[in-house]
This record gives sequence, C-alpha cells and structure tokens, in this order.
Amino acid sequence: MLDLIVKNATVVLKGAQVCCSIAVKNGKITGLNADNYELDAERVIDAAGKYVLPGGVDPHVHIRYPGGAHREDFFTGTCAAAAGGTTSIIEHPISTPPQYSPEILKARRDAFLEQAVVDGAFLGAAGGDHLDQIGRVADAGIVGFKTFLHEPPEGREKEFEGLCCSNTYELYCALKEISSTGLLAAAHTEDNDMVSNGIRELRSKGMTFPRAHCLSRLPVTEVLAVKKLLTLARATEARTYLVHISSPEAVEAALEARAKGQEVYIETCPQYLYMDETWLDKYGTYVKCNPALRSPEMVEQLWKYVEDGSIDTIGSDHAPYTVAEKERKKEDIFVAPSGFPGLETRGAFIFKAVKDGRISLERAVELLSENPARIFGLVGKGKIEVGYDADLVILDPYKEYELKADEMHTKAKDICHFLDGVKVTGKPETVILRGEIIYENGEVKAEAGYGRLM
Repeated sequence: MLDLIVKNATVVLKGAQVCCSIAVKNGKITGLNADNYELDAERVIDAAGKYVLPGGVDPHVHIRYPGGAHREDFFTGTCAAAAGGTTSIIEHPISTPPQYSPEILKARRDAFLEQAVVDGAFLGAAGGDHLDQIGRVADAGIVGFKTFLHEPPEGREKEFEGLCCSNTYELYCALKEISSTGLLAAAHTEDNDMVSNGIRELRSKGMTFPRAHCLSRLPVTEVLAVKKLLTLARATEARTYLVHISSPEAVEAALEARAKGQEVYIETCPQYLYMDETWLDKYGTYVKCNPALRSPEMVEQLWKYVEDGSIDTIGSDHAPYTVAEKERKKEDIFVAPSGFPGLETRGAFIFKAVKDGRISLERAVELLSENPARIFGLVGKGKIEVGYDADLVILDPYKEYELKADEMHTKAKDICHFLDGVKVTGKPETVILRGEIIYENGEVKAEAGYGRLM
C-alpha cells in the first residue's frame, strides 16, 4: 500500500503542465499517472482545481541561530519557510560566530536538527582571516562557501568573522582555496572602498536620511565587485554564485563571463523586482537592505533578465531583526542593520509575476525550486519526478490575497508591516515534505526536528 496519493493535480513536469496523480511511498515519489486512477493509499488528497508544484528551495537564508536567537531560531525560521511553500533552505554563514571551522559548523548543524521543520544545507564561511580552515569545512559537509567583498558592518564584527575579504589579495587567496574543494563560491559583491568611503563622506555632510543608503551603495559599487570577483574566479578556476544581484550592468558582466566559458550563476531577490528606492522614503530602516534598493527604471530593466532566463534563481535573503534594532538611531540610516524577512513571501511575489503574465508558471518553478537544487547539488530536490523526495506544494498560483505581517510565522514579523496590504498570489494551502504534511490551512503541522540535513 502507498503512503499517499495526490490525485487530480495539475503538475509542472519537465517544462509542461499535465494533470496526473502523484504516488508516494517512504517519502519518495514512486509514480506519476496521467489517468488519475485510484490506488490504495493510507491517505488520498484530491487536488482538483489546484496546482501541485515542487517544494521551494530557498538558496539564500540567514536564520543565524544559535547566534542571534532573539531575532530568529531554526524552528520559527523553518516554520516561516513551510508557510511560504519552501521545503528546503540553504543557510548562509552569518552567525556568532560564522561557521569558519568544522567545530562551529557542527554546532549549527546540530541546532538545525533539533529545531527545523524543513530540510536544510549549509554554506561555509570563507574569508581572509581563516584560510587554513576552508578545506576542513568543505570536508565537514557543506554545499558551498560564502564570502563578502567588504569589511564587516560597524558593530557586527563577531557576526562576520571568517567571512570577509576586504582586499583583492585576500579574495584571490580565498577563491583559490575554494576552487581546490570543487564547491561553489557564493559572493556578496559590493566594493569595500566604495561602501566605506561613501558612508564616511555622506556622514561628514550630514546626509544620513533614509535614501542616503542608496547613495552609499550606488550600482557601480556592485558592478566593480562583480567584475573583480569574476576576474579572480577565472584566474583561480573557481565556480561562482552571485547572490542578490540588483543592477542590470552586474548581470551583463556575469553574462559576458558565462559566454567566455566561466561557470557563474546569478541570483536576485523579490525586493529588487518589486521594491525601489522610493520605499526608503516611506519606510526608512525597515526596507534598508544590501545591495540598496534601485531606481524604478533599473527595477524594470532587471525584470528583462528574469524573463529571458539569464537569472538562475530567486533567493529571499531572509534576514530577521527586532524592532529595537531596526529603530536604533533612526535619524542615521547607516546605524540600523540591513535586511528583512523574506521566507514567507518569496514565492508569493514570483507567483504574482505569473498571474501578471511576466513569466510562465514553468519559469517560476525553475527559479524557486529546480535551479537552486541543481546548482547546489541537492539530490532528490526541486522537481516532481519518480525517485525524487515527495516535496510538494498544493496551491492556486493565480488566486490573489493580501500580505499581513501579523499572520507570519517568523519571529521578526513585527518588522514586516511595510508589507501589509501588498497584493500577491499563490498562498500555499498544503505543504508536504518527504511525504508528510508539514503545513496546512495556515498551521504548521510538523514537529521540531523533522527537518533533515542535505
């Protein structure tokens, strides 16, 4: 007897939409039948009128636990993931301390296994100050490394230890070490000199109003860093993954490198597709993020690369904080930390693009599930295929609803009220991970510790 049958489902299979049943046994998809005939199963879900999509794979998450427990922990963070239709996350290294050694990595992975309700993988930290640990961390079980091309933010030095390469030679050495492991080098690409001196000059002129954040991180800041990274990656034969790209010119630089044979992947985030610099005028520190929000014209230009397939993935860059942290010295935009939660809204914004006719549902599945799983080597994830994990999301991707911060599951929902009333589509109704329902009709059903490491 099967464990589960999902019948009458409209499913995205190999780039096409088909109506079929999905058979599940021991957490795996064991059959796909276009006739939707009845099979014996312990549970049958009738998905008539709904779509069944592969569970989301979020390639860019900052839960930070056990560092920063007041902001988020692996239980609240992965509950947020489940509510957003994400069944697998890739946790980045910002923590206290970041995982620049196998010992630190083990502590973070153990905490994940105790608390998580979705599956997860980790990136290791690769900065200029612990180069000798890169090989050891690779052997400890990660799917890639993360490097920042600027110095740690003021006051957060411990959260960024082992993560930053603030000069060219450090970056070259880090990429050489990462290349020797064969793993991906994920990079936060903002030029250190441009950021640090830009902030210094603006402060000296008393320009600390919200939109000054954009002036301190102009698009050229990202472009310079991307070009430097790709030049050094070519010299070291490092495989690269560009996180949260915000400017069209940076995408063009990556595409040029790709055309010359470099292995380079491009990620962007919903905030760079649906928000712009004018949001800072209204919401201030709550919408401060790095890179900074761009002009409406650049937002529209970036969409071109989502639509034509140039951009590979959509990450949330989920970054929870408290209200007190976001409101610290509000008259100086440079004091508050950058980022905001996105695990629950990543899919919602991309499904809105489907409803609006900007991209196809098949393209949305590539961006949200298939490509992140393939790029980071997450075996059995990202597709609805026989032999893959039964990670499924049942929803109507065209049904509109309004976001409400108070209904979110993240511990940091109180800093999300700038999203109240924003209209999106595709609210998950049922979310299944390895054949078990983990979220249904607004409630998380899984218990802490159900999540596994990938």
